[in-house]
Amino acid sequence: MKILLYGINYSPELTGIGKYSGEMAGWLAAQGHEVRVVTAPPYYPDWKVWQGFSSWRFSKRQEAGVTVIRCPLYVPSRPTAINRLLHLASFSLSSAFAAFAQLRWKPDLVILVVPTMFCAPQAVALAKLTGAMSVLHIQDYEVDALFGLSIAKGDGLKRFAFAAERALLRAFDRVSTISSGMLQRAAEKGVTKEQLRFFPNWSETARFQKVPRDAELLRRLGVDPDKQVLLYSGNIGEKQGLECVINAAERLAERTELVFLLVGEGAGKARLLDMSLQRNQTNVVFAPLQPYDDLPALLASADCHLVIQKRGAADAVLPSKLTNILAVGNALITADPETSLGLLCSEHPGIATLVEPESVDALIMGIEAVLAMTAPNMTAIDYAHEFLDKDRILTRFLTEI
Repeated sequence: MKILLYGINYSPELTGIGKYSGEMAGWLAAQGHEVRVVTAPPYYPDWKVWQGFSSWRFSKRQEAGVTVIRCPLYVPSRPTAINRLLHLASFSLSSAFAAFAQLRWKPDLVILVVPTMFCAPQAVALAKLTGAMSVLHIQDYEVDALFGLSIAKGDGLKRFAFAAERALLRAFDRVSTISSGMLQRAAEKGVTKEQLRFFPNWSETARFQKVPRDAELLRRLGVDPDKQVLLYSGNIGEKQGLECVINAAERLAERTELVFLLVGEGAGKARLLDMSLQRNQTNVVFAPLQPYDDLPALLASADCHLVIQKRGAADAVLPSKLTNILAVGNALITADPETSLGLLCSEHPGIATLVEPESVDALIMGIEAVLAMTAPNMTAIDYAHEFLDKDRILTRFLTEI
């Protein structure tokens, strides 16, 4: 089968959507399918095009058995509401040429990964012109996030954006997304039951089994391995609301056995660094994003995994880091009960410790609860083995569509 995967984020990005899109394309190629990808140069999560790639010219190369076409785009160094929209629109414009260049190739399946919905019109048009099945896979509800986090404002703009999104959602043959809460939100936006498919993110669970704590890795990151490590690893942006972690660290400053380790990059990192420096915090350590090969050891070296989100983002996005965290257990999640994360915790009691978002008091209580656990959370580990296995998920998804 000829499969076109279309999306702004792709391998070799190590976090977020790019990681999963890269793994999906590689897996499909390994199954014998002919796979092409229309994407951008890697830039996430540090919002800077990586060395060896260009932000202003097209490129085409073979990567892990996949033909990857990278398209120019504008990458703002400091994302704001306006330049985020320009960023997404620039990729939509340049990638439209690459997408329609596939007319002669005639794909059998066109999969658009959202974000960005800006690319939906050309994805639908390409599928209709070639007779391909069209699939919209939603990793983030970018319109909900833009307004839920007040990145974009205005009643008129909001009504237009949601109306356009609703029309585009219904234009695809299939709409998939990564959680039960996000499926419900798609239905509320007018997607029919026949269109909807559940396609969660996955974990390579075998890589995270029986991995020991790595004292040398912690020392390399600037952490005393004898301390209890409260780890946040991933994108450091606006959706997470990590100011709450800095405030909790200040309240727990006298607990010298605890250290907060924040690993990652993103648009919000400089501000958090300034907050911590101004308070002379010695119990907060910042470290750069680590190689994927080191991820099992990093996660195994934490006593508590922080899955932090602002209230406005709780159902618009689902943290991609969660799958691997569940594979090792001991997660602390900030979310309201009715959100996707909250529903996950209620449907699988004991899978994680759930606390109110944007509350320092709740965060500290949750940390104490997780640290009181004397063994890995087997409820989470068993769930990951049963429901998050990469081969099972991708095989089922391809069969269902």
